[in-house]
This record gives sequence, structure tokens and C-alpha cells, in this order.
Amino acid sequence: MKILGVDTSSGVATAAICDDEKLICEFVLNNKMTHSQTLMPIIDMCFKHSELTVNDIDLFAVSEGPGSFTGLRIGVTTVKGLAHGANKPIVGVNTLEAMAYNLPFCPYLISPIMDARRGEVYNGVYRFLEGALTEVKSPRALPVSQLIEELSASGEKVVFLGDGVPVFRSELAEKLGDIAIFAPQSVGMQKASSVCMAAGKKEQMHYSKLSPVYLRKSQAERELEERGKK
Repeated sequence: MKILGVDTSSGVATAAICDDEKLICEFVLNNKMTHSQTLMPIIDMCFKHSELTVNDIDLFAVSEGPGSFTGLRIGVTTVKGLAHGANKPIVGVNTLEAMAYNLPFCPYLISPIMDARRGEVYNGVYRFLEGALTEVKSPRALPVSQLIEELSASGEKVVFLGDGVPVFRSELAEKLGDIAIFAPQSVGMQKASSVCMAAGKKEQMHYSKLSPVYLRKSQAERELEERGKK
């Protein structure tokens, strides 16, 4: 089964094509250009260099969130359009769960963190048990101070990855000490190949049923509510 995976949940744009035996092609772009500029070109490059077409894909997979509201809308809408055109099923993969697949067979807790602003992170906590990824804490938005309290109480070594690491690394290292481990840059960001890995274990759906998962209201919605209260 050939899977096209896409992730645009952060500043990283990434697309990959995998089959049951190998990673065929993957592009990762982490630069200043917007996803509206980069996503279709890197998908096109995946098809070109894999010598495949959209009709060769059996399953389309996309990071459904949490993450950047604009980025998620671009990624989900693009992949839904491709699935519609090819008349193939689609799978939405939680961004944080997909990131945990960057560290297969890791012996420690895995804690992806995405910067959610205002001192908060999008976070889930995972571990591999006998080669299978299991969820310890389901995806949520919470203050980084609360996450530190939870992980400190567990006393287990934990690997952090994601765009929240550069923002909160000093605080995490100071307050968690030796139990805090930081993933190297090569696996510290979103990877479409990990979206493909997670997608193969998910229930497939019709493209029309997939929507982004934001976890919390947008900044514009929060500001509107605050103005209403005043």
C-alpha cells in the first residue's frame, strides 16, 4: 500500500511517499516561505522523483492538528483535494502522535511539545512498549509549568522534541535536570514519513469527513471574547 503523508502543522512543510516495505521519498522544508508557496511544489517533487502519480497512491494521510491554524487548514485542504481527485481514502493523524514516531523503540517517555504561545504548549506523552506506540497522556494544551510538574512527579527520563524545545529548553533543563533529554535536530521536527507510519494503523475515512483538530480557540476568537466581556 502506497501512502502519501503531509504535515504543515508548524513552520515545517514536509511530504513523503511510503509503501509497506520502504520510505520511497521525503522532502522537508524549514525556511521562511509559507506553506501556500511550498506544499504543492514539494508534493509534486515527491511524485516526480518517485516516478508515481496521484492515482498510484492508495491512502492519503495528513497531520490534522494541533498546530498552526493556517498551516493545518492548508495541509488538510490540500490533501482532501488530492484524495477527492483520486477517489481514495484519507486518514487524519494527530500531530503529536506522529512526532512520537520520529523516535521508534525509544526506551524513555516521549514528550512532543509545540509552542502554543502565552507560556503554553501543545503536548502529548507517549512510550513504546514491545515496539508499539502507546499513549500516556492524550493531546492537550497546557502551561509548560504544569507539564514540568507532571513529568517531575513521574521521575522517568523523557525525550522532548518539537518547536517548543527552543522556546522552553532552558526552563525544562533547569527544572527537570537529568531526566530531561532533547532530541537531535534531525528528528526534532515534524516528518511526513512519521505521518505515514501512524496512518497505516488508523481507520480510513472519506475525505469529506476530515477536519483540522485545533485543541483550543484561535487568538482572534479569544480576543473577540475578551472584547465582548469588557
